[in-house]
Amino acid sequence: MTTQARPIVAMSRFNMPGDPPARLSPMADLRLWSEKRYPTGAELLALTEGAVALLCVNGDVVNAEFMARRPGLKLVAIASTGYDSIDVAAVNAAGAVVTNSRGTLFETTADLTFGLILAARRRIVEADRYVRAGRWDHNDLDFFLGLDVYGATLGLIGYGEIGQAVARRARGFAMTIVHHRRQRGDDELSRWVELDELLRISDVVALHIPSTPETRHYIGEREFRLMKPTATFVNAARGAVVDEAALIRALREGWIGSAGLDVQQTEPNPDPDDPLLAFPNCVVMPHIGSATMAARARMVGMATENIVALFEGRALLTPVGELAAPR
Repeated sequence: MTTQARPIVAMSRFNMPGDPPARLSPMADLRLWSEKRYPTGAELLALTEGAVALLCVNGDVVNAEFMARRPGLKLVAIASTGYDSIDVAAVNAAGAVVTNSRGTLFETTADLTFGLILAARRRIVEADRYVRAGRWDHNDLDFFLGLDVYGATLGLIGYGEIGQAVARRARGFAMTIVHHRRQRGDDELSRWVELDELLRISDVVALHIPSTPETRHYIGEREFRLMKPTATFVNAARGAVVDEAALIRALREGWIGSAGLDVQQTEPNPDPDDPLLAFPNCVVMPHIGSATMAARARMVGMATENIVALFEGRALLTPVGELAAPR
């Protein structure tokens, strides 16, 4: 009598919140990446040998070449809303499905977005560094003058769950809110405007669009030059949707007043000589928009439940298709 082998689930991180092994172990054998550093492409390929499902994060690359060598893989479950490192069409063509963790992090990311707005316009990080350097020896009336958030105009590029959550917070600051997305239409929080108008009238421009080939460098020199010289630009979306060289010029030459970034073109970015870090009016975070214990546990939990649904023969909770334009 032979015992049928249990399915294998590969996990590309060993320290995922929410304890997915406890949920998955009764139905599958788990193969966990055991190091703190991220697996390389070759190591991810080795990790998934014989696997039916992969629980991974955005940044892990799964493409046509990968799928050609892993024909038994049926599900790529990403513990992230974004999935720009995954070639969804290639996965689908190989007979597999991609799921993401949408709906799990928009309020948390909106919190961080508003934190960047406050930090950049009120010079919070710059002032903190000043005090820590032991330089606080006076209190003049022009000391660390910033710009108001209360009553300012907020322009949201992209008006999905995150953009709408930011708008709800902005209402508490009596901000005038406008947005731009593919679908025209106003709501009780914000009115739709053309992109160029949004750039011209906004005191704060916040970006909330996915990274796709069509949105690469969606914001570049032309767009920065349309903004107010006092405007604050915030990117809590993806680094690739901004022309970083143009952003550096915008800060250096005063096309805009300040910036708050949770993302960059290269991530991780351990370069202390990155030009963006030289600007005191640019706040840079290491992509922590969803980094709360509760949000990260929800993200991993959603990916885990998609794998459970696969094994139980139920419909997947959050299958995705390719995104083609801002929304």
